[in-house]
Amino acid sequence: MKILICGMGEVGTHSAEFLNAAGRSITAIDLDAAHLRTITDTMDISVLQGNCASAAVLREAGAATADLVLATTDDDEVNLVTASIAKALGASRTVAHIRHATYFDQADIDYEKHFGINHIVCPQYATATAIARSLRNPAAIAIEHFARGRIDMHEIVMDDKAPVLGHPLAEVQLPQGTRIAAISRDSEVFIPRATTTLQANDRIVLIGDAEVFDDLLKRLGFKETKRRSIVIMGGTPMAAWLCEVLRERGWSIRLFETDRDRAEVLAQRLPWITVLNADPTDTSVFAEEHIGQADVFIAMHQHEEENIVGAVFAKAGGVTETIAVVERARYLDLLYHIGVDRAYSPGMVAAKELEILLDDSSFQRLATLASGVDIYLVHITDQDFPNPRPLTEMNLSPNGVIAAIRREGDVWVPGAQDVIQADDSIMVIGREGQEKELRKALRGS
Repeated sequence: MKILICGMGEVGTHSAEFLNAAGRSITAIDLDAAHLRTITDTMDISVLQGNCASAAVLREAGAATADLVLATTDDDEVNLVTASIAKALGASRTVAHIRHATYFDQADIDYEKHFGINHIVCPQYATATAIARSLRNPAAIAIEHFARGRIDMHEIVMDDKAPVLGHPLAEVQLPQGTRIAAISRDSEVFIPRATTTLQANDRIVLIGDAEVFDDLLKRLGFKETKRRSIVIMGGTPMAAWLCEVLRERGWSIRLFETDRDRAEVLAQRLPWITVLNADPTDTSVFAEEHIGQADVFIAMHQHEEENIVGAVFAKAGGVTETIAVVERARYLDLLYHIGVDRAYSPGMVAAKELEILLDDSSFQRLATLASGVDIYLVHITDQDFPNPRPLTEMNLSPNGVIAAIRREGDVWVPGAQDVIQADDSIMVIGREGQEKELRKALRGS
């Protein structure tokens, strides 16, 4: 595989490291000759000094015949233009890394489609999701990558006083756009049918459209446990995304931002959290706000030195768990030894996300849950389904169920009358160890 990496900052460097280790043929492009010298001192790759947004530079680097072009400079607009030009020159696949929410959320326009880019990756969003993964269950995070907040997934244990116990699922009347995907009972995992009845202490995997998911929990009699307290230092876009991912899922969040204008913007954007215009590392603020009693302290300031100091300060002040975001990956191991429980580097997290994007296999395992359930991402091709097939013809039971469909930007939990077609991506939930059987069932063989 021939790969061009445009911009050798933290993200570009980490991407080059893991791709080089995998034996890929890499050419690195950067305006800074010093960056390129550092790269050639540590890796056996080709380099080219120049402006990667220039068609001439990209053509000289071999973009026309490249299997993959990564645009990883510190400028969002340069990355979008670079990826777009590379695609126009003939690159098979292009990926643009961006920082600004405007280009990633795609609320007003689909920037991938507009620029002809295969993927837009946001290291800040990926890092927020990775942090959330450490705080939430893996089911929730598996669906986060698939649906970007439009579908939720959760594991719960049925309370012995839940009103739905003993009733067939056909009588429970779950909200439209939701389903019980799997049940774990007495060390056995099975896919429920309409005649299945829920029992006390069943561990069940739920999936549903985000806007009705809370209603689903209420109908099943799920009682929330005590809300855990999170303190976030720094009102960065990454912090805002983390608040979005953790919204209404048992967290009491306080976000501290020293810039008053930014604090006011965040207070309007995130009305479900408490935003304070203050410095949590100020001794008086720390004491007055009882920050030492928080369950988790997350340092997400734009300067990594502030994050290191903040996390260490919070740990010394009594916070149970501290997390820091740092740009330089070489700090990651060091921080644990000075009292920081976990640290994340956006560059390294983005490189790992790229590794998933480069996985061309049509059947990928996203997560394995403690209840004995596997979650798979399946890409449907013309060879799989030359003609659309309704779900009624794709019964994966007793080994699995099609839990969600993604098609041209839309994501939803399907009903029995939905149809699977070529170019769809589907999420399959199945019993652990049944991958072979699920593959056969999907092919109809």
